[in-house]
Amino acid sequence: KEIQLSGVLRGSHPSSGLYITDLPASAQAQEISADKPDNNKGQPIDTSLVEEPLRDEEGQSFLYDEWDFQSCCYRPRWCRVKEKPVAEGRADFYKETLARHSLLADQIKKQFEMLTPELLKKLNKLHDGEEIDLNAVIEAVVDRKTGHSPDEKIYWKRRKIKRDVAVIFLLDMSSSTANPIEDIDEEEEYPDLYFGRLEALSRLRTQRAQGLTKGPRRVIDVEKESLALMINALETTGDRYGIYGFSGHGRENVELLVIKGIDEQFSGTVERRIDMVRPLHSTRMGPAIRHASSKLETCEAKTKILFLLSDGYPQDKGYGRDSNDREYALHDTRMALIEAKRKNITPFCLTIDIAGYDYLKEMAYDIGYEVVNNIESLPQRLPTLYKRLTS
Repeated sequence: KEIQLSGVLRGSHPSSGLYITDLPASAQAQEISADKPDNNKGQPIDTSLVEEPLRDEEGQSFLYDEWDFQSCCYRPRWCRVKEKPVAEGRADFYKETLARHSLLADQIKKQFEMLTPELLKKLNKLHDGEEIDLNAVIEAVVDRKTGHSPDEKIYWKRRKIKRDVAVIFLLDMSSSTANPIEDIDEEEEYPDLYFGRLEALSRLRTQRAQGLTKGPRRVIDVEKESLALMINALETTGDRYGIYGFSGHGRENVELLVIKGIDEQFSGTVERRIDMVRPLHSTRMGPAIRHASSKLETCEAKTKILFLLSDGYPQDKGYGRDSNDREYALHDTRMALIEAKRKNITPFCLTIDIAGYDYLKEMAYDIGYEVVNNIESLPQRLPTLYKRLTS
């Protein structure tokens, strides 16, 4: 006789819990894998759908999912990204950078100007065109001599190819970018530690405000100089580009700071914003990447590039199961990069963290990345990588 498994497994005593088979089909859990279709576009805040209510804030706010690799599913509408423009400072920084690095600025600009001849493509083997294609004529003569029917397509012409590129530069503005270049500890495993540097950062700001010192050359200073040189060169190509900084302090406070919007024309306003780019909080990369990807997704461009420039490991308050959990942040960032690829965006990670080789292999995986060992070479390396990615 058949055995009633429900009686064997559950016994005759009532249970305070529910078995999955007792739930209706609509309420049963669904398996979510890493290949889940991406539905992470930024949405206006609906606080009723979030685990903890979010307070209304000024400016544009968007909610994004966050990937939990341990449960292999998304935490829905978990992070809030607040987009706002960088405050304006002086325009002198931009002009002084170009003047101080005039030779390098000219070299980079010439490299970008060389992209212009690539806009003309030569089309061969046509029935009609500008001139006779000598190679096609030789092939036709050889075919006739050997008894084959010659190809009548013996002309060529030039066709103008419009450069169709949209790119977003995503700049790490975490507190670790306040590090003096000469004092970066090459033995430190992950130098992007926010909470331990607040006192030093505050002291440096106080000294500068009092005019006691200009301070040592910092990581953020080299990043800003690189941006100035890039903008000077990009304006010669006609490429559509945007520059955004990001920083985070908890999942409710991820800031995306507009230095130059992707639909914004370059102007004195952008020059003054570059001057005010400065170290802020921690490095919550996942939601920043997702928000930048949503902007690129709406661009009608053949080539879309997301250029992530950072100086350390992704981490933030609550960015993991506990304070020692580094894997959570790494996997969420990796998933955000994969989501970008699904949107036909080419992400590229450039880090000036000497420990980058340790974690980029896992975080970037099959996505392009590079570690710049000498930060002083960043202004030269950044344009070279850009040209390679967009050519």
